[in-house]
Amino acid sequence: MPGTKASEAIRREQILNAAYRVAVHRGLQGTRIQEVAARAGVSHGLVLFYFKSKRGLLLAVLDRLLATTTILHVGEDIRMIASPIESLLALLRQEMDRLSSEPQRIRLTFDYWTAGIRDREIRLKMRTEFQRYRDAFFPLASDVLARDPERFHGVTPMGLAAVSVSFINGCAIQAMLDPAFDIAQHLLAAENLLQFMHGAAVA
Repeated sequence: MPGTKASEAIRREQILNAAYRVAVHRGLQGTRIQEVAARAGVSHGLVLFYFKSKRGLLLAVLDRLLATTTILHVGEDIRMIASPIESLLALLRQEMDRLSSEPQRIRLTFDYWTAGIRDREIRLKMRTEFQRYRDAFFPLASDVLARDPERFHGVTPMGLAAVSVSFINGCAIQAMLDPAFDIAQHLLAAENLLQFMHGAAVA
């Protein structure tokens, strides 16, 4: 019945949200189905009904985490910027600010990354999504190089995309490690470095 399926989807989402909150605070090793069930207001058995096992639940949390972390949204405000390099800088500002504002999310991401060293399924999920995130920078990086290839002589679009993602990841890691980390200073340094590289290549 449609109503039953809708309520099941809501209940599954409720459990998944609770599992995400527990994993963020406890880490993967510290996540217990009993606590997830208590937070969701359901029975232990119902969690297992939907996700089969703790592993199944944590894989679903990983899918949720990646879907909200490694999706690149390029807004109309960035698309309207005429200069490709300025568009890239604006996108870097957006992503550094977005990811650095949630250090617990980044901490959980690294928890999964560590787990992926021994777990092939987790490793492949993360590798695929992070590669897709990096690849999303490729069109803009290509525009930057096409506008004035001499200024980035020898740099490939994928190389520039990889460097851009490195700036973003570095900012997120610093914010995770140091609660007093100054995101604005990191943004400014990254912008100046890119602009320096952009100008130095001319000389």
